[in-house]
Amino acid sequence: MAKQVEKPEWARIAEAFEASGQTQREFALARGVRLSTLQSWVYRHRRSAPSRGEPVRLLPVQVAPPPVATECLLEVVAASGARVRFAVGTDVAYVARLVAALGR
Repeated sequence: MAKQVEKPEWARIAEAFEASGQTQREFALARGVRLSTLQSWVYRHRRSAPSRGEPVRLLPVQVAPPPVATECLLEVVAASGARVRFAVGTDVAYVARLVAALGR
């Protein structure tokens, strides 16, 4: 039967485990300690350690409905990649001449 290990010693063992790079099972076998006891102390050590990250800040938000479009736009993309946007009801002949001119 192994000797009784005191609380400060378990804290050091938990720190040594964290730095070891071993799995809990490997570490427990190498040190001759019970795996369940090691797991318990590692859990306690992690819970007592200060948080390393920034604290989470929650900001208030207000959900608003999407804006209602006041006018409808159409878009023509020329083969060259040029984009022409125009309002519904624009003279189609004008748009055709504009797109043709951009294609030259």
